[in-house]
Amino acid sequence: MAISKHMELGSLCYSFPQQHDGMYQMIYDQENLPEVIRRSLQNREPRQIHDAPSHYKHAGVLIGLMKEEGIHKVLFTKRTDRVEHHKGQISFPGGAADEEDDSIEETVLRESCEEIGACEEVVDLLGRIDDALTLESGFIVHPFVGLFPSRYEFSISRSEVKRLIKVPWNVLVECHKEKKTYLMEDGGGTKYKTPAFEFNGDVIWGATARMMENFIDILARK
Repeated sequence: MAISKHMELGSLCYSFPQQHDGMYQMIYDQENLPEVIRRSLQNREPRQIHDAPSHYKHAGVLIGLMKEEGIHKVLFTKRTDRVEHHKGQISFPGGAADEEDDSIEETVLRESCEEIGACEEVVDLLGRIDDALTLESGFIVHPFVGLFPSRYEFSISRSEVKRLIKVPWNVLVECHKEKKTYLMEDGGGTKYKTPAFEFNGDVIWGATARMMENFIDILARK
């Protein structure tokens, strides 16, 4: 999958906001952000996808936050070219459900442990958001939100993860406020629009961007 030349990147969302409108006020609160997320998700029933084609498989991902020098950041992974799906793309830690997993929550924690070395005992799950589909690889993705300890020393699986990307929370919110869509082009030449986030030259798009957009939507509407 390639980024279309029609995308205009480079000026996206680098500045931190000086003024916050009421809709976003609470989610700019760095001190109380984890509790805001927990309260927003605890009594909310996530939308689940039940009508996907029968060949679609289940997967779980972790939208993980950590606080560094007073700023919350969201952790993404740059995938290697050796993984089966989404080679070289930017994603959340996660993967396909195994038959041995008792729940999709267990899938998320197992994959987090395998990919980035953040296992169940260090991940504070804050809640779950709406399902998403990956059309190219055929997954129903169940996203969970979690909190990592500050200054946690991640240990990545070199066969799956090329590097970690930490994007400041406020940068993602500013991108979300702009509500831009970008033209993408797949390998067959088909073009379509998708939300995208860009930070320091890395472009987050596709299902990962859609889940990030949905997550901020949920919080901003509370």
